Amino acid sequence: MRKRVAELTSNLLNPFLVSLAVIVLIAVDSTSSVFDALKWVVISLALSILPVLGIIYYLVHHQRIEGISIRLRQQRGRVYLLAGACVVVSCAVLFYLGAPPVLVALFVAGLLAIVIFMCINLWWKISVHTALVGGSVTVLIVLYGFAGAISAVLLPAVTWSRIELKHHSPAQVGAGALLAALIVVGVFHLFGLVWPVGAV
Repeated sequence: MRKRVAELTSNLLNPFLVSLAVIVLIAVDSTSSVFDALKWVVISLALSILPVLGIIYYLVHHQRIEGISIRLRQQRGRVYLLAGACVVVSCAVLFYLGAPPVLVALFVAGLLAIVIFMCINLWWKISVHTALVGGSVTVLIVLYGFAGAISAVLLPAVTWSRIELKHHSPAQVGAGALLAALIVVGVFHLFGLVWPVGAV
């Protein structure tokens, strides 16, 4: 039962769904119409999440990697490279099209995280699950204050699930969450988004 709960938690709080949720929240909050929000969500998905997810499924289908969660550190390098390339394109397109600054900042933070995590992955399997949740929680806290802090309840859940499934050590999940949070704070500070959106 513990393993089933851990697998369900890990699957629900996977990097792709967490990224999608944060992108939708930011797009809705930083635009004045449903059409604009939908436009930025679709562009973001088409340039980042969907290509990476599609390639991962392709690699799994052709037995190039063992599974969607990519437990083997040695198999993560090519996915980091692919994700990095997609986020570079995303940043350029979003900036060129005049996307809301907070959405651009989100992708810049994601790109920086990918580069740093890819380097760390050369010798240590830092947790991407806790990084995405930790970074997302930090984004919500920075933008929405106490209301955003409620999302912090997700972090212990995903941390427990990754350890329970023996995919990561406590150090790896802790480092992933902490490093992602620091990256978000640093990038959002450079973009002048350290206060709630409504107060900027």
